[in-house]
Amino acid sequence: TQSTWGEAENPLLTGSGLGTTTEKTSHLSHKDQFDYNKQTSMRAGNSVDRSLNAGFKEISNMADRIQLHQTIIDRANLVFKQVTETGKFKGKNRACIAASCILIACRQEGFPRTFKEICAISNIPKTDLGRTFKKIVKTLESSVETIKSGDFMARFCAHLGLPPAVRKASEHIAKRALELDIVAGRSPISVAAAAIYMASQASAHKKSREQISQISGVAEVTIRQSYKLLYPKAKYLFPDNFEFDTPVIALPTN
Repeated sequence: TQSTWGEAENPLLTGSGLGTTTEKTSHLSHKDQFDYNKQTSMRAGNSVDRSLNAGFKEISNMADRIQLHQTIIDRANLVFKQVTETGKFKGKNRACIAASCILIACRQEGFPRTFKEICAISNIPKTDLGRTFKKIVKTLESSVETIKSGDFMARFCAHLGLPPAVRKASEHIAKRALELDIVAGRSPISVAAAAIYMASQASAHKKSREQISQISGVAEVTIRQSYKLLYPKAKYLFPDNFEFDTPVIALPTN
């Protein structure tokens, strides 16, 4: 549909559908009642639509910073509309809500992003983002896909300039660690970071914990802790065809 000004209307906007407030306007003539109801519903609709438009703009601006696909933006807009319709987030930080919607949309569309990445594009503190994210998921009873270490491996390795062989080894290490149940209680992102550290240290393309921390957003101490769980089983974690530059026995102990 086209708006009065010739621009395509956003199907997620409420429009100005006519409401009824008969009990408040029973003393008015039929025509006056109609005019009153029309103006009241238009004001309410316009207020909601202004809020939605502002939220959609926040989402679009943030998404542009990391070039998110339009399907993710559309999903984030839908989540934002659902959040708005609950009425439970009035007066809350709109940017924080928009950022949370992007985080949810990325997971639902199968392209998860880390909290650090969303914090970077929104300038929202991680604690605030985490709190709002959890509240939205609980309020909407949303299905948010469980993230896995492999979801981040390709992007982290690409940013670190690591070759495909090291990326594949990292993925294999994380997968085997999960199968052997040696990283219980560790987050998928910290396992991914530790696996990359191990694979890179065994290769000719060595990366420090500091470098991996900067890319992944995982603290160096957390990478060290996860790596210490991997290290004792290192010889069982690498793929059979991996070409070692540094043998397992000579890998860092922590």
